[in-house]
Amino acid sequence: MVDSSQKLHTPLLSSPGPTGDDDRPLPASFNPEEHRNDTNGDAHGASGALESVLNDESLPWASRTWRATVIEMRLLVKLAAPAVFVYMINYLMSMSTQIVSGHLGTLELAAASLGNTGIQVFAYGLMLGMGSAVETLCGQAYGAQKYDMLGVYLQRSTVLLMATGIPLAVIYGFSKPLLILLGESPEIASAAAIFVYGLIPQIFAYAANFPIQKFMQAQSIMAPSAYISASTLVVHLILSWLVVYKFGLGLIGASLMLSISWWIIVLAQFVYIVWSPRCRLTWTGFSWQAFSGLPDFFKLSLASAVMLCLETWYFQILVLVAGLLPDPEMALASLSVCMTISGWVFMISVGFNAAASVRVSNELGAGHPKSASFSVVVVTALSFVISVILSIIILCCRNYISYIFTEGEDVSDAVAAMTPLLAATLILNGIQPVLSGVAVGCGWQAFVAYVNVGCYYIVGIPLGCLLGFYFNFGASGIWLGMIGGTFMQTVILIWVTVRTNWNKEVEEANKRLNKWENKKTPLLN
Repeated sequence: MVDSSQKLHTPLLSSPGPTGDDDRPLPASFNPEEHRNDTNGDAHGASGALESVLNDESLPWASRTWRATVIEMRLLVKLAAPAVFVYMINYLMSMSTQIVSGHLGTLELAAASLGNTGIQVFAYGLMLGMGSAVETLCGQAYGAQKYDMLGVYLQRSTVLLMATGIPLAVIYGFSKPLLILLGESPEIASAAAIFVYGLIPQIFAYAANFPIQKFMQAQSIMAPSAYISASTLVVHLILSWLVVYKFGLGLIGASLMLSISWWIIVLAQFVYIVWSPRCRLTWTGFSWQAFSGLPDFFKLSLASAVMLCLETWYFQILVLVAGLLPDPEMALASLSVCMTISGWVFMISVGFNAAASVRVSNELGAGHPKSASFSVVVVTALSFVISVILSIIILCCRNYISYIFTEGEDVSDAVAAMTPLLAATLILNGIQPVLSGVAVGCGWQAFVAYVNVGCYYIVGIPLGCLLGFYFNFGASGIWLGMIGGTFMQTVILIWVTVRTNWNKEVEEANKRLNKWENKKTPLLN
C-alpha cells in the first residue's frame, strides 16, 4: 500500500509493467502525454498551471489572483456553457410538453403539472442522485489519470439504475390510486395518471442517461451532448405538435413523445462514446466488472440518491400539498407556472453544479488542493451574479410570463403576486446547487443528506403548511416555507465549504480511488 502523502507527488498513471498496476492491458496506442493534449481539452495542463500560479509566492496577491481567475474562467466556460445548454434543452423538452398540455385546458395543465412535477420528479431525483456516485468517482479517477476505470463506473452504475427502474415503473402504474390516497381530486388524479403512463419508458432512459452524462462530464466532453440535445429538441417539438393536435392523442401522446425523445438522446450519446477517439482510453468495451462490487457501489449510490432525492422530492411534496388547497386547479396552475420558470432558470445553476463537481473532483484526484478551493470561489460567484440578473428580469416581466403557459387572466394575476417569491428563489438557486456540486465532487453526499432532512423536512415543509393552511397564505405560504428551508441549507453549505481542509480532501480522494480500483476482474474479450 503506497502512503497517500507520497501518491500526491507521483504520477498516478505509472505502472510496474506493460499491463499496468491492475494486470489489465492498456490499449496499444496508449500515450499519457498524448492523451493530456488530446481533443478532450487541456484540462490537465491548465489544472497544473492553475496550481502553479496559486503556489507562486513570488507574485503579488492581486496578480496571482488575477492570473488564477483567468485560467479558472477558461476552464469553467468550457465546462459550464455546454452543460448549462444541455440541461436547459433537456428541461425545455419537459417544459414544452407541459405547455402543449396546458393549451388543451386548465385541467390538462394541472394534470401535466402534477404528473410531471409531482410524480416524474420522483424518478428523476432518484436516478440523478444515484448517478452522482459516478460523478464523484469518474471525476476523481480522471483527475488521477486512471482513465480505464471510468468505463467500469459507467457500466456498474447503469446496472444498478436499470434495476432500480423496475419498482419505479410499478409505482408509475399505480399513480392514480396513489394520488387519490394523497388527497388529490379524482378528476385531476385520473388525468395525471394518463400522463404518467406515457412516462414509464422515460424511467429507463434516465437510468442510462445519467451515468453516460456523468461519464462524459468527468472528461470535460460537453459539446457533443449539447448538439445531440438541441437536435432532439427540434424533433421533439415537431412530433409533439403532430401527436397532440393533429393525431389527437392528448396527454398520453405528449408524455410518450417526451419518453421517446429522452431515448434518442441516450442512444446518440452512447454511439458517440463507442466511436469517438476522445473516449478510446475511458471506454474499452463491456466488462464483467459492472457486476463486481455492486453492494459497496450501491451504498455509495444510495447516499448520493438520498442527498439529491431529499431535495427534488421536497419540491414534489410542495406541489402535492398545493393540490390540497381550496381551488386546487388554480393553486396548481399558478404554482406550476412559477416552478416551471424556476426550474428553467435552475438549469443554469445545475450547469454550474456540473462544472463545480467536475472541477473539484478533477483537482482533488490530481492532488491540487488550492486549485479545488479556488474553483469553488470562482464558480459560486459567477453563478450568483447570473442568478441576480435573471431574477431582476423575471420581476420586470411578472405580468406577462404566465401567458406562455395558459391564457387565463386569473392564473396571470396569481403568478404576478408570487413573482417576488420566485425572484428570491432564483437568487438562492444561484448558490445552493453550486455548493451541492462541490459536495458531490468531494464525496460528501451522506453529510448533505442529513442537512437536507433537517432543512427541508423539519423546517421547510412544516413551515410551508403552517403558512399555507393555518395562516391562509395559500400557494404563496407554501412557497415561503420552501424558501425558508432552502435558505437554511444554503447557509450550512457555505459554512461547511469555507471550513473545508482541502489537503485532507485530496488524501480522501486518493483513498477512495484506491478502494474502488482494487475491485477488479478481467475484461470481456
